[in-house]
Amino acid sequence: MNKTIVVFGSSTGTCEAIAEKIASKLGAEVINVQDLTADVVADNQNLILGTSTWGAGELQDDWYDGLRVLQGADLSGKTIALFGCGDCESYGDTFVGGMGELYDGIKSSGARFVGAVSIDGYTFDDSAAVVDGAFVGLALDDVNEDDKTDDRIDAWVAQISPEL
Repeated sequence: MNKTIVVFGSSTGTCEAIAEKIASKLGAEVINVQDLTADVVADNQNLILGTSTWGAGELQDDWYDGLRVLQGADLSGKTIALFGCGDCESYGDTFVGGMGELYDGIKSSGARFVGAVSIDGYTFDDSAAVVDGAFVGLALDDVNEDDKTDDRIDAWVAQISPEL
């Protein structure tokens, strides 16, 4: 069994580039969600899942099939960390909503979720990815707050690494 994979869904390449940065720091393999299968899930203990947000806070299109794969797999005993890309200025009322939709789809799977991030330092109006006052994972706006992306990734990787 492999230890950790980073699975991303990306339409413009931003989420893919972030997935590659995270994977590089963790020494993990990167997989496009289009290539996610039940066997891939079964073969890995730690799943780092990333999605961009589209429309009114929706998952990136490729994730709908990926979410079905996850929902059909046995995730009990696995560790999951989430990251999401969004636009806090133009879509401040649905910021990183795709990450919230991904979380909602698998939160009752029996997996252990790690990597919640405080909303402190973020500017947004509302987010489906906020539970109990924190993001369910790493929230990034690589368009409007690209100067914060690398520091946020570094802090998050340091936070989740001991849990993986």
